[in-house]
Amino acid sequence: MSMENPGPLPPAITPPMAPLPVHPPIAPIPIPVPPSTSAAADDDEVDYEVSDDHRAARERHERAVQELLQRRRAYAMAVPTNDSAVRARLRRLGEPITLFGEREMERRDRLRALMVRLEADGQFDRLLRVQEDEQGAPGDDDDMEQIQYPFFTEGTNQLLQARVDIAMYSLPRAKARVDRAKRRLADLDEDPEAEADLVVKQAGDFVLECSEIGDDRPLTGCSFSRDASMLATSSWSGILKVWSMPQITKIATLKGHTERATDVAFSPVDNCLATASADKTAKLWNSDGSLLMSFDGHLDRLARVAFHPSGKYLGTASFDKTWRLWDINTGTELLLQEGHSRSVYGVSFHPDGSLAASCGLDANARVWDLRSGRLYCTLIGHVKPVLGVGFSPNGHLVATASEDNFCRIWDLRTRQMLYSIPAHKSLISHVKFEPQEGYYLATSSYDTKAALWSTRDYKPIKCLAGHESKVTSLDISGDGQQIVTVSHDRTIKIWSCRGTARDNEMELD
Repeated sequence: MSMENPGPLPPAITPPMAPLPVHPPIAPIPIPVPPSTSAAADDDEVDYEVSDDHRAARERHERAVQELLQRRRAYAMAVPTNDSAVRARLRRLGEPITLFGEREMERRDRLRALMVRLEADGQFDRLLRVQEDEQGAPGDDDDMEQIQYPFFTEGTNQLLQARVDIAMYSLPRAKARVDRAKRRLADLDEDPEAEADLVVKQAGDFVLECSEIGDDRPLTGCSFSRDASMLATSSWSGILKVWSMPQITKIATLKGHTERATDVAFSPVDNCLATASADKTAKLWNSDGSLLMSFDGHLDRLARVAFHPSGKYLGTASFDKTWRLWDINTGTELLLQEGHSRSVYGVSFHPDGSLAASCGLDANARVWDLRSGRLYCTLIGHVKPVLGVGFSPNGHLVATASEDNFCRIWDLRTRQMLYSIPAHKSLISHVKFEPQEGYYLATSSYDTKAALWSTRDYKPIKCLAGHESKVTSLDISGDGQQIVTVSHDRTIKIWSCRGTARDNEMELD
């Protein structure tokens, strides 16, 4: 079978391509944008909640500022010093001219407070009318011409006699002290420098000789008798004790104060002693424990107490911002001395008896002339309360001890600070010069230690370490050979250099 040629094949037919699917465009995803801080601040204010503690602190600060401003206005306020003028102004202001038990200076303080309150309330017109009435009152011009109002409180005849007695006592002693100093400088056989070196060397040999439990409560004060045969201590229990030396054997217990006893001091002329207490009284005792007299008059608790060198007068310092001078023979309050803006803590007398020094919580110490009643100088330099003050036997140096941990030395001749000793790591509770020539200085502190310092260059001599708690007070015997310290650890410690001196003598023999 023959195959016929079919001829050329027709071209292949390519099927048409399907069109590509068309997708809709993808919409962009919106991203939220936070509003700006400034816009939010413009739209809504942010409220901050103040805590109660912060609000209370702010209120306390505002009250303190207001009290400070009122106190400054009170000090700047001109108030009459004459009691009659004070009464007259109180009457014109519609206030009672006196209150029950009110004294002259208290009445003057009440008038000052009233005037400050009226000024703060905006009642200036009332104050101006009162002053115009005082100036325009009949006879006032003549009285103002005749009466010159002094800036002091009028004293009594007893105070006048006491000032005369103190002057008669102090002037011969001052003359004798100056003459002795001149002879010592002119005497070629006597070398004060060598004597000072010897005393300072002996002070470096102080060692603990005896320790005794003094009371069930912390001890606050101590004092040697004039011949160092007895020792007196005071305590928070309100009980005073008298001890025989050197064995520290109790010979008398003094009970009479109703609150804690704050200080004790032996008389420089006999064996009686004075005590101070938080019950606002001071008392005079015999060494056998019998009560001789009580001194009442302070308005707040007492701190330190000191005898005048003559033994006739007693000085007391109180938290009522005053110190007072008493006659121990009659119990009469001779002098109520103001001047400190805060509580008075310590008082001390010049070895001649002519001056008195007071120190207080206003960070100042003041020196007063007892013969004239005038303020001799103010010792300004401490930044915290001054707790102790003492005169040197040389008559022209004063030492102050403060809560700022510094003991400062002042020269009464120039009325300037002579030296500043960074003495302790805590507040200094008491300071005292060596009673013979003042060649060394003793300080006690709440850092549980007492320290001795040379008054030639104010370098440390000896650290008396042995107490386990705060050392509250100290005293030096009349011969300078013994030091007593008392503390909150309830112990009495006697430090002595006699044993070392005896050992040296035995070695020489």
